[in-house]
Amino acid sequence: MKFDRKSLTDKQLLSIYEKLLEPRLIEEKMLILLRQNKISKWFSGIGQEAISVGATLALKESEYILPMHRNLGVFTSRGIPYERLFSQFQGTANGFTKGRDRSFHFGTQEFKIVGMISHLGPQLALADGIALAGKLKKENTATAVFTGDGGSSEGDFHEAINVAAVWNLPVLFIVENNGYGLSTPSNEQFKFKSFVDKGPGYGIETISIDGNNILEVYLNISRLAEDIRKNPRPILIEANTFRMRGHEEASGTKYVPKELMDYWATKDPINNFEQYLLETGVLTAEIAEKTRKKIKAQVDKAVKIAFSEPEVVPSTEQELADLYSPFEQQVVAPKSKNTSPKRFLDAITDGLRQSMERYPELVLMGQDIAEYGGVFKATDGFVEKFGKDRVRNTPLCESAIIGTGLGLSIKGMKSMVEMQFADFVTEGFNQIVNNLAKSHWRWGQKADVVVRMPTGAGVAAGPFHSQSNEAWFFHTPGLKIVYPSTVYDAKGLLNAALEDPNPYMYFEHKVLYRSLTEEIPDDYYTVEIGKARLAAEGTDISIITYGMGVHWAQHVCNELGVSADIVDLRTLLPWDKEVVRETVKKTGKVLVLHEDCLTGGIGAEIAAWISEHCFTSLDAPVMREASLDTPVPFAPALEQNFLPKGRLKERIEELLRF
Repeated sequence: MKFDRKSLTDKQLLSIYEKLLEPRLIEEKMLILLRQNKISKWFSGIGQEAISVGATLALKESEYILPMHRNLGVFTSRGIPYERLFSQFQGTANGFTKGRDRSFHFGTQEFKIVGMISHLGPQLALADGIALAGKLKKENTATAVFTGDGGSSEGDFHEAINVAAVWNLPVLFIVENNGYGLSTPSNEQFKFKSFVDKGPGYGIETISIDGNNILEVYLNISRLAEDIRKNPRPILIEANTFRMRGHEEASGTKYVPKELMDYWATKDPINNFEQYLLETGVLTAEIAEKTRKKIKAQVDKAVKIAFSEPEVVPSTEQELADLYSPFEQQVVAPKSKNTSPKRFLDAITDGLRQSMERYPELVLMGQDIAEYGGVFKATDGFVEKFGKDRVRNTPLCESAIIGTGLGLSIKGMKSMVEMQFADFVTEGFNQIVNNLAKSHWRWGQKADVVVRMPTGAGVAAGPFHSQSNEAWFFHTPGLKIVYPSTVYDAKGLLNAALEDPNPYMYFEHKVLYRSLTEEIPDDYYTVEIGKARLAAEGTDISIITYGMGVHWAQHVCNELGVSADIVDLRTLLPWDKEVVRETVKKTGKVLVLHEDCLTGGIGAEIAAWISEHCFTSLDAPVMREASLDTPVPFAPALEQNFLPKGRLKERIEELLRF
């Protein structure tokens, strides 16, 4: 292995040597603890340390780096105290996730590190968002994000690089090419021989470096980082290396040919660099031994501290409290009494415009939302008013854009991501349920992202443009869900969602866009989150619903002459249990209605809660009405049969007969 020190001083070389030793000596200790059954699992980066250390030292301490589970050198090179790392590994309260997650599945704003989740690819888009925020703020910063050769097979890899390329984001995408994805060799992962073949397809620069040569890693990444700070653009870096241990220790390495292991053993990053320093007189055997002893003593001390910490004491109250970023809503009333007639869609546009004016850090992202104004024209004219930096057309890559939203939040910005249709959110599902929803609970990072979801049937759009999929997210702790049924609430709930630093799913029914008009305040205002409203008051029955269900219930009750409490939930997560409790006490007969399919819908949870908590107030079984348990059909007659409106009259009459 050849080393070229360039203009690095002896002091710098010795500092790099010590940083390179740190993760190796920690790992050696961890392997001992694993054999002693004192830790449960370990993902080894032995043989790959030069990439983590070199890349981290090449970046400024104020610049973000997004590592994976084999990048211990990132954490040690950023100066995280050893005892905190060991506390994290042990799952104690002093760790970064309070025992809620393990190993390197955490982030820390203090050290500008954002850890991965087990799905490997989603952190790539977060780097896009962090880089975008830096670019919008004109900070002239670089961001580095790691992935593996196996992880590059995921769609997130393509989406994140494509977005970064289109938007000229200053991101260093570092692929640690160690030849295997767990046990699957590269030739079963992809057809190309080197990642330098991929860059031209994205229109970006790509280089391949020796990932075991610490100076080659450090000097190349230093040069590239400095370049993209001045000339923002993504660069794909292939760092060739090898993993000398199993994917995790239980996996072993029997699948690796012995001659391959022997070859890479000769390319050990630490042994080779140490030998170079000894041969050039920069390092002496005495200094090397002294350095090792110092690090080992620090490791032993940190282990002792971490292992002496008590086990985490569970607190249900604390677990629930940490689910969301702290925020106490102060409902905003309009400043003037000026009102004007607005359609449902106009109210959404009004809310977006006023929130953009109120929050200069708010960025809107979505397919065709810029000059075209969105397929439903919710952002028509926004580019002229706010500019393309803040109103951004996106490629067709929902996962990357939602991840970019979280990246913006990490840098203190807000974002709204428009799904062109709610159905398309499946492409970004993982980012929502595993990144946005869990971010604050895992490591205290707010996810200030609102995902707008044009939803619902009734326009003969078929099974892929008509779904009601709010129940998919209702089951996910950490999200908030709103679903307005009125023009007033469409604006007020959207403003409230954009104000709150927590992740929101905002459902807006397509049928209501141009069919519903109300006189509403011109000024900015918000509606209380988690508070239901009575759309109608009566004494015969209670109908608990939301969205289009409110209008169906009002129509049928008027037609039948039924006196009903019609509860419009408005907020689905969290939903208003007290209003539901009061209406059940009042009428004793309850129907839960929604457009989503019956089985597993939100109505099932509400009905179960009423049966459990309001049983003595009931004069009849809790009933439900919903759409058929089929996909949404295209033909209008089939679609109307699918929807619950045609069955609602019969169900209300059945309930009244009790």
